[in-house]
Amino acid sequence: MLYDCRALADRDRGIAAAIEAVRNGELVVLPTDTVYGVGADAFTPYAVKALADAKGGSRQAPPVLIGSRHTLDGLVFSLPRAARDLVEAFWPGALTIVVEHSPSLSWDLGDAGGTVAVRMPLHPVALEVLRETGPMAVASANKIGQPAAVTAEEAREQLGYAIRAYLEAGPAVDPVPSTIVDLTGEAPRLVRQGAIPLAKLRDVVPDLLDSRGA
Repeated sequence: MLYDCRALADRDRGIAAAIEAVRNGELVVLPTDTVYGVGADAFTPYAVKALADAKGGSRQAPPVLIGSRHTLDGLVFSLPRAARDLVEAFWPGALTIVVEHSPSLSWDLGDAGGTVAVRMPLHPVALEVLRETGPMAVASANKIGQPAAVTAEEAREQLGYAIRAYLEAGPAVDPVPSTIVDLTGEAPRLVRQGAIPLAKLRDVVPDLLDSRGA
């Protein structure tokens, strides 16, 4: 079902429905500050598999979205100083960081080699859902090979009945993908150019390598 979160009553119903769906292991589509995402409870393996199946089948590990900076400490064994500085500067926002997750976590996100890509989005609807559900595995709300959805309606046209609740908040304001920085190596490295430019990142972490390792 699609809920128009631009109307207060529908927003409240939609957010409640999305929270319930995630807790039940179902999929939801929600707005973020980049493109719309399709999400599932990160700790429910069959829900994460359903997410991959809905997109067309992939073992590529989806990013994990969180609703609070403090949640990050529960996901990682040790957080590098550079990661803390970047999070302080750019979260919530369009920055995804790749870190080593705690080996004690009981999740199966796919073929990620002990790492996880984490982001805290700057969108009130997403944050309201995430603060109740906890960490969610979230990928772009589209079939593999199709354009990323910039509205929930576009997502519904691609994903159909695989999704329990669609949260519509209007067209994505800035549908540029998040910037991704890998913090698992000896030096921080830019993995994907995105909404936050390299120069701004280097203002915070001067030794950040670009995607070519320079």
